[in-house]
Amino acid sequence: MPFIGSLVIILLATTIAGHFAARIKVPAVLGQLLVGIIIGPGILGLIHPTELITQFAEIGVILLMFMAGIESDMNQLKKYFKPALCVALSGVLLPVLVMGTASLLFGYHFQEALFIGVVFSATSVSISVVVLREFKALNNKEGATILGAAVVDDILGVLLLSLMISLINSNYASSSHGNSNNILIQLLFQVAFFIGVFLLVRWVAPGIMYLSNKILIPTSRTISAMIICLSMAYIAELVGLSGAIGAFFAGIAVGQTKSKDIVDTYIEPISNAVFVPVFFVSIGLSISFDNFLSSLPFIVIMTVFAILTKWFGGEVGAILAGFSKPSGRVVGTGMIARGEMALITAQIGFNAHLLAKDLYVDIIFIIVISTLIAPLMLRWALKKYKYN
Repeated sequence: MPFIGSLVIILLATTIAGHFAARIKVPAVLGQLLVGIIIGPGILGLIHPTELITQFAEIGVILLMFMAGIESDMNQLKKYFKPALCVALSGVLLPVLVMGTASLLFGYHFQEALFIGVVFSATSVSISVVVLREFKALNNKEGATILGAAVVDDILGVLLLSLMISLINSNYASSSHGNSNNILIQLLFQVAFFIGVFLLVRWVAPGIMYLSNKILIPTSRTISAMIICLSMAYIAELVGLSGAIGAFFAGIAVGQTKSKDIVDTYIEPISNAVFVPVFFVSIGLSISFDNFLSSLPFIVIMTVFAILTKWFGGEVGAILAGFSKPSGRVVGTGMIARGEMALITAQIGFNAHLLAKDLYVDIIFIIVISTLIAPLMLRWALKKYKYN
């Protein structure tokens, strides 16, 4: 099918799916993913992955990570830094260790097992925010800690992803060329990249956004923000990292400027209207059910671990930071949902050949199931906390 026709079907189907997802109070992301599975080769076969869909999806990932960076509330993080850091650290370490070890026991190689742990270290609190608002708990210490921990969690997740991709590229360079100097040079470039991130956040982005405000074009600040985003994505890829990593840190940099709100206002609609739905549909297009039954034990066991590791990791971190057990339980269950961050990490791993096709599909199923269960767990914890 020609690309324009495919795009019409994707946008129409994801809009309808998003409506019904909102009606039953599940994330629109899951509706978009389901659309990809239904219209893709796995079921109806209406649309197949093409080069243009892949390119649109890549732009979608970059914009999604850029917006995640912009929306990272550093002021909230500063206010609840200690509990947020405790929750994020324990909520990242436990999934990496447990999910990684469990994957080894299922017979996966160390590299695959470690990356599975990294995928499930991610948290998406957009779902938790809806439930917290429902219980008027968004601005209390539990809600604020969940939001602060999510910022630290995202940063730690991106750093772990950077490390994994760097190690894989180094191993590839070593096996292909046998030249340790090439590996050292690449690592030095990556260190320079993160030094550049600090400079960008501290001085470069504020300076660019200030100057862009002087340009006599209504969208000058949005254009400047996009130049920063795409430049950082490009530089990240040049030094052997994912473009999504560069976009995330570009978002954090722009998010610390006075132009944050206007940039978010202009970029979010076009991103969520076109590019982001194509990204999530593209994940669904890669799903097949050929080995689903044989993978079912792995999916069920790893889903249980995915839920428990985030729950207990977050709860223990909160208790160590001085929270009561019921209060810690709210924080722990608020960190369970994986959502878009885990999906992005999994897709980057698949594209970087860190995950085989069947394993990638299994991971998508685990992410979807755990994300559907997450709001139910948080509602249970909030009701229990309310009565304590």
